[in-house]
Amino acid sequence: MHRKSEEISEEIKHVIQTMTKRFINKILYEDPFSPEVHFAKKPLYAALVPDEIFKGSHFERRFVTPFGHVWEKLAQVAANKGLGNCELEKTITGNIPQERLRRITEVLNKLEHAEKGKERVRPDWDTELKYILDGNGELIPVSVVCDVYAVDLEKGKRYAFEIKAPLPNSDQTKVSKEKILKLLSMQPLQVDSAYFVLPYNPYGKKEDYKWSFPFRWFNMTQDKAVFIGDEFWDFIGGKGTYQLFIAEINNLGREYRERIYLEYLEIEPPERNDRIKI
Repeated sequence: MHRKSEEISEEIKHVIQTMTKRFINKILYEDPFSPEVHFAKKPLYAALVPDEIFKGSHFERRFVTPFGHVWEKLAQVAANKGLGNCELEKTITGNIPQERLRRITEVLNKLEHAEKGKERVRPDWDTELKYILDGNGELIPVSVVCDVYAVDLEKGKRYAFEIKAPLPNSDQTKVSKEKILKLLSMQPLQVDSAYFVLPYNPYGKKEDYKWSFPFRWFNMTQDKAVFIGDEFWDFIGGKGTYQLFIAEINNLGREYRERIYLEYLEIEPPERNDRIKI
């Protein structure tokens, strides 16, 4: 493993360990599940359902919030070591011709609602972008907050990424597409490229991705503005970054799963294979 890969691995490990240790301390000591409190608040549920079921949901609710932005933090690690520089929640301000703004709204409306007597329009990134960029008019100042902003210091290229969970809903995807179209409509351009990103693919290969909701807004398997899984991580961190990412999560997962079984659930961990595979 060369030096950059080692640095990325160590940074990935640090991000996950820091967040997990903080969470485990909270769930074990600061905010543990209390059968007495649960019974006092929900006596009917407590009488009908074993405490262990609600102990699991107590854990899940407190896990999801602190880990809600883990993908962005891991992307920052990879991009800082790969492309060279990365910021999270970056506000990008620029001017967009008024007609381009109108066309962005038109494109999104046609994707969302079928015209009377016609089938709903299917997404076609190249056609949509060309139509929007042909618009002119008075320049209107617009600000866009992107999830991840990265600069390739060697090539001088600027990139914006909208990162969503691998099974995003329709509204989330629409908002991200609107942001991306606005970024690519600015004069002068404030980013060289912008992408809609899913950090991993639960369906395996990109061509097998099937979650229906984002398909309303993007052709998820064909549009060049879409990154799924390894193509994103290897783009921002260099070839092999996705494998490093998966390997580190699996290594840490064994340790933390065992602690959760023993210290939180208070049962012996079962024999099992790693959960995340390439």
